[in-house]
Amino acid sequence: MYPEAIVKPMKAELTDAGFEDLSTPEKVKEAINSSETVLMVVNSVCGCAAGACRPGVKLSLSNAKKPVKLTTVFAGFDTDAVAEARKHFAPYPPSSPSIALFKNGELVHFVERHNIEGRSAAMIGEHLKMVYDEFC
Repeated sequence: MYPEAIVKPMKAELTDAGFEDLSTPEKVKEAINSSETVLMVVNSVCGCAAGACRPGVKLSLSNAKKPVKLTTVFAGFDTDAVAEARKHFAPYPPSSPSIALFKNGELVHFVERHNIEGRSAAMIGEHLKMVYDEFC
């Protein structure tokens, strides 16, 4: 498990942008079971989370259509919350960072780590905007 001192500023990158930090399995279940569109970012300490995932997700929020609820869990820190979230990502294997979009409690889009690595924040942001246009 990562030390809180390392994780805290990485969490803040998303919570300062309006994301709800889901630190317990109960909070994850409540968020996913919403009748709204819910974006869930599995945050991570890795370089692709810092350089592409978090900035790309924040860029995507400039879209006219976007998820109603913005949420995040942190891999390697909020282990029980992440385990609960991953139960809802099937058929996708565990991946961090990753990005899930739920609509009416159903997973409608998932971005795995291998779709984040090697891509720019702008590319991720534009991809998510297209997803929001389709599902939000």
